[in-house]
Amino acid sequence: MGLISRVSTIFKAKVNNVLDKAEDPRETLEYSYQKQVEQLQNVRRGVAEVVTSKKRIELQLNRLEQSAHQYDEDARDAVKAGRDDLAQQALNSKQALMSQMDGLSTQINDLAREEQRLTELQQKLTTKVETFRTQKEVIKAQYSAAQAQVKIGEAFSGLGEDMADVHMAIQRAQDKTQSLQARAQAIDELSGTMALDSGPMSTGDAVRDELNRIKAQSGVSDELARLKAEVAKEDTSS
Repeated sequence: MGLISRVSTIFKAKVNNVLDKAEDPRETLEYSYQKQVEQLQNVRRGVAEVVTSKKRIELQLNRLEQSAHQYDEDARDAVKAGRDDLAQQALNSKQALMSQMDGLSTQINDLAREEQRLTELQQKLTTKVETFRTQKEVIKAQYSAAQAQVKIGEAFSGLGEDMADVHMAIQRAQDKTQSLQARAQAIDELSGTMALDSGPMSTGDAVRDELNRIKAQSGVSDELARLKAEVAKEDTSS
C-alpha cells in the first residue's frame, strides 16, 4: 500500500506539473470573469422577473379594488332603493374581494422585499464584477509583460550561446586565413629564390646550355673587370 500510495502521489504531482505548464492564467481569469458576468445576468433577470410579477399582481389588485368600490356603490344604491337583500349580496361580494385583496397585498409586499434583496445583491455583484475586471486586466498586462521579459531573456541567453559558436567560427577562419597567407608568402619567397639561382633557362640541349652558362659567367667577369677599372680610375683621379 505504501508503494502504491507513493506512485499515486508521484503520478498526481506529474499531472499537476503538466497542467500547470499548460495553463494560461489569462484564460483562467477570463473564464472566471465570464462566470461572474453570467451570475450578474442571472440576478438581473431575477430582479426583472420579480418586478414583472409584482406589477402583474398590482394590476390584479387594482382591478379588485375597482370591483370592490363598485360593489360598495351597488350596496349604497340598493339601500337607497329599499333593497337590503341586494345590498347584503353586494357587501358579501365586496367582502370576498377584500379577502383576495389582502392576499394580493401580502404577495406584493413579499415581492417588494425580494426585489429589494435582489437589487442590493445586484449592486454588490456589479461592484464585485467591475473590481474583478479591473484586477483581471492588470494581472493580464503584468503576465504578458513578464512573459515578454522571459522570452527576451531566453533570446539573449540563446544569442550568447550562438555568439560563442560564432566567435569560434571566426577564430577558425582567421587561423586558416593566416595559415594560407603564410604559405603564400613562403611560396613567393621560394619562387623568387629559385628565379635568382636558376641562371639561364634550359634549352633542352646540353651543349647549348653549357655555352649559355659560360657566356653568362663571362658577362659577369667582364662586368666585374669594368667596375674595377672604374674604381681604379677614380682613385687615380683623387
